[in-house]
Amino acid sequence: MRMIETLGSRLRQLRISKHLKQEQVAALIDVNKSSICTYENNMRQPSLDILVRLATLYRVSTDYLLGCQSNKTIDVSGLTTVEMNMVANLVENMTEKNKKINNLDKD
Repeated sequence: MRMIETLGSRLRQLRISKHLKQEQVAALIDVNKSSICTYENNMRQPSLDILVRLATLYRVSTDYLLGCQSNKTIDVSGLTTVEMNMVANLVENMTEKNKKINNLDKD
């Protein structure tokens, strides 16, 4: 039951963050508006096909939607190779910095 609750809340949060209405999401993935409502309210689970369409629309993994993964992915499709490398370096540097801070807290 927990997975269904997570799915509905994540679907709603993603839709709102993209400034979309349920009707718009329904049209984009070719389902009825009422289906989107039932998914978001945890009344029904989407089929695997619909789940994949939702993940594609929101540019997240199906694992994220299902609550198996807490991290969202970063969409780098519009970036150049140089820009992607800069993002990767930034993430790596921030991760290392956080590890050092966490180690200081343990001491």
